[in-house]
Amino acid sequence: MCRMAAYTGDPIRLHDLLCAPPHSLIEQAHAPAETVSATVNADGVGIGWYADDARAAAYRSPLPAWADPNLDGLGRSLTRGVWVANVRSATEPLSNGTANTQPFTDTRRLFLHNGFIEDFAGSIRRAFRAALACDYETGINGTTDSEYLFALVRQCADEQNDLVAGLRAAIRRLHGWLGETGGGALCNVIVAQGERLVALRHAHRREPPSLYVHARHPGFADGALVASEPLDADPGWVAVSPDHIVTLRPGSHADTVAL
Repeated sequence: MCRMAAYTGDPIRLHDLLCAPPHSLIEQAHAPAETVSATVNADGVGIGWYADDARAAAYRSPLPAWADPNLDGLGRSLTRGVWVANVRSATEPLSNGTANTQPFTDTRRLFLHNGFIEDFAGSIRRAFRAALACDYETGINGTTDSEYLFALVRQCADEQNDLVAGLRAAIRRLHGWLGETGGGALCNVIVAQGERLVALRHAHRREPPSLYVHARHPGFADGALVASEPLDADPGWVAVSPDHIVTLRPGSHADTVAL
């Protein structure tokens, strides 16, 4: 299973999120504590942020996080108020590559998915393609279920004019398709839209992966965090309940609602 983390708050260095914590994503790439399937997350690393023009930007590499020579320099050089990051364990071993490495982005959003959709290539992908409008499908560059899920979330969020409502609508559609195949899915998701982070912990016919939030972390400029596993031992980390969506904003409490 992939491991992911996101931050929103006062600007911090990338290094402070990705590398510095005692149980950082770099450590979780080779020594995760709460995964249910993979023992390492060695199939890529990705980072997302908002550039000076306020548009989403990303760095993605198919290298293991501990082997990417660019991360040290990027970590020391880049400072932003929103970060998302991911270390990847590919569901399909042959899908490794930059196009399939998260985060996925459009101009406004950054997207991470920890999980999989059963029989995606065999049957479910056809349902996605039938449901997606051309503007959303043509933005897909890779082959993963995660990128198709992002396209569906984008479309539903734009239709509903609300990210949380769009996320709910996308998951309902996925449930309908899985009801026809009898398959399951793991759907932990983090979406950044501006300074807001929206995170979902959910699974269909499976146990959901771990997910935690920290509304105001004193070690991260009192910013808000969401992560697959706590990045340190601070007591403010709270496990997200299964089938719940959490919204985080800088300087505020975590807003949690049922899926």
